[in-house]
Amino acid sequence: MHIVIIEDDAVIRQELTQLLENALYRVSAPDYFENAASYILEQKPDLVLLDLNLPGKSGFDICSEIRMSSEVPVIFVTGRADSADELNGILRGGDDYITKPFHPPVLLARIAAILKRTRTDREKQETVFTHKGVELDLARGCVRYGGLEADMSRTELKILHFLFMKKGEIAPRADLVEYLWDNQVFVDDNALSVNITRIRGKLERIGVHDLIETKRGMGYRI
Repeated sequence: MHIVIIEDDAVIRQELTQLLENALYRVSAPDYFENAASYILEQKPDLVLLDLNLPGKSGFDICSEIRMSSEVPVIFVTGRADSADELNGILRGGDDYITKPFHPPVLLARIAAILKRTRTDREKQETVFTHKGVELDLARGCVRYGGLEADMSRTELKILHFLFMKKGEIAPRADLVEYLWDNQVFVDDNALSVNITRIRGKLERIGVHDLIETKRGMGYRI
């Protein structure tokens, strides 16, 4: 995940950069602020930390410029604690407003929450996923491979959707069950095993073998 920091205080800018890099984010933190909105749009980050008191142009105006062409999440990080400023920031398109001095764990938690929400929103907009030549089509409720197609039940689609979103990673069984419940698909651990078996059977009938790998005691991976 890539985060852009727009902060004119060099000490705070360095503190934020170190904090985020230690949390394994990729960080861009320019020390110039002309055309800040254009810089942000060129970088195409996953999130922006934006100060209000900047030379030349306020963070409010920069956020408004960004919102003309992008929905990238913006968190204002500022020393201005006035409630009117906070309201103005939200009305200008900000996603959150944090006052300095900030508490690092709280800032990281706010960032993680917003990134999780925006990633989920993006994933909901996608309807076709591809991995290892296998195409999952949520809109049509099927899986395709090599010109063949297999219809999937709602539960089977949700399971595959989760695995495709986590492709290359081990998806713990508990996380998969929780995801299904969050999406109004009510299964327990035994029902999950039954559905995985059914999915594998349908995949094999269209020539897909060993797509879903069982990691004993951990979960599944594609």
